[in-house]
Amino acid sequence: MRTNHAEHIISTVESGSVGTRLTASWRRSLQKHGLDPSRDPGPRRFSDAEIAERRARLEGFMGLAAPKLDQLFQMVGNTGCSVLMTDRDGVVLDQRSKDADADIFEAWGLWTGADWSEEAEGTNGIGTCITEARALTIHRDEHFMSRNTAMSCMDAPIFGPDGELIAALDVSSCRADQTEAYARLIAGVVAQTAKQIETEAFRAAYPKARIIAAPEERPEGAVLLAVDQDDLIVGATRAARRAYGLGFGRQIAPRPASDILGRDDSTSALERAERAALKRAIARAGGNLSAAARELGIGRATLYRRMNRLGLSDSGAN
Repeated sequence: MRTNHAEHIISTVESGSVGTRLTASWRRSLQKHGLDPSRDPGPRRFSDAEIAERRARLEGFMGLAAPKLDQLFQMVGNTGCSVLMTDRDGVVLDQRSKDADADIFEAWGLWTGADWSEEAEGTNGIGTCITEARALTIHRDEHFMSRNTAMSCMDAPIFGPDGELIAALDVSSCRADQTEAYARLIAGVVAQTAKQIETEAFRAAYPKARIIAAPEERPEGAVLLAVDQDDLIVGATRAARRAYGLGFGRQIAPRPASDILGRDDSTSALERAERAALKRAIARAGGNLSAAARELGIGRATLYRRMNRLGLSDSGAN
């Protein structure tokens, strides 16, 4: 059977047909990476020291992601699935499986320290997800390596606060009776968990900023903007960067959030800023205009004139 699978992969690639995204991945694996689909040795594993170094690079991120991995494993662990998280290179840094399934997953190489990049293992859930930067499922004989055709892998990328890919989330099944329909169901949960981790990481990266969730819905994740005290955008998720053309992998040039989210052009930016400052001062003073004026460093009469000019009501003020 392994020989038949390898022959099918090679004949499909050599046929030269355009094919699908899957066959494009097979082509990369065979022609670009020079891999043999019938190769027997499993994934290479990094040393403990190398694993520790890779974990150290993502220390804060891994601590933040761990509770989400635990929740995901609670949902799928009893169905013969393992939960793995890799770095951007496809090296497994965190893994969960039931004791009864552990020997199978370790034998398959679905274990901490294993290299599941597409360059090393050909078409597979983790490596191809990272290469194509999208959520996907690689079901059984869709894998490039013949020895990997017993597994089904559901994966989703995780993007960092700068919009660049930082990790991949994987659920792999060792059950022979798992259907493609069930794999699709799990894939949806994996993608949602990846988005939750991405959102948590983004919020943690901007602890002093105001986080604005834009109304747009994007399949690749939450559209979030981090805005400083001057209403300038200082950060954006990958989905927000794509939605608003802010670019990836670089610091965002300061830009008013109102320019992105829309504004009332009937008033100038200076008037809007002055209006907001007056309203904040009055709110802090509990509607006491004398106290608000003192906070602003102006007289009560001046405050009244500015309120009138800006159309602010003194209803409820004292």
